[in-house]
Amino acid sequence: MDVFEALYTTRAMRRVRTDPIPPEVQRSIVDAAIRAPSGGNAQNWRFLLVDDPAVKAELGPLYRDGLRQLWEGHYKALRENADEQARKVLASAEHLAEHFESYPLMLFAFVQYDPSGGSIFPAVWSAQLAARAHGVGTALTSILALFHAKETLRILGVPTDQNWRLACTVTFGYPTGRWGVAPRRPAHEVTYRNRWEAPPGFEIPSPLWE
Repeated sequence: MDVFEALYTTRAMRRVRTDPIPPEVQRSIVDAAIRAPSGGNAQNWRFLLVDDPAVKAELGPLYRDGLRQLWEGHYKALRENADEQARKVLASAEHLAEHFESYPLMLFAFVQYDPSGGSIFPAVWSAQLAARAHGVGTALTSILALFHAKETLRILGVPTDQNWRLACTVTFGYPTGRWGVAPRRPAHEVTYRNRWEAPPGFEIPSPLWE
């Protein structure tokens, strides 16, 4: 796959089928992940794949409770004043929560001594791009990490004395919809040069790859 096709079309895909992800695809995903840059080449990451229905059954209620807390707190105003596009995003997030246990594969990314996420998130993004190359949709979420990290570590058997921190969870599945370029504000509206709010010197009214 052309690298720009992967970059432009790897958006959150939360509506997926329940078909299992083949082992060879899973291998490709995690092998791509560990090739990402790592601060000081420390490679202080761990990736835990979950496809056991019993494990997902324990995590699902925690995820839904975390989303409820998010809706009642940080996102309360957004929900109350949502436009059509925002309502679609919120509905998609609700779909993930409601169908949490049905995703065929999840990846839990853990990190040590990396408060910025500068090492773990490039690795996670590489995993998502690799999945895209195999036609597998992904969605990154930090709900469990934000609201139920301790319970999640307990359920997954993560040692509590080694400073492992849950960075995020990624769901995987073959999409029910089509790939496409996600609508975004034009790059020149959110990009500056040399000083804050100074024009970048270019305009990009439409995606450069279609």
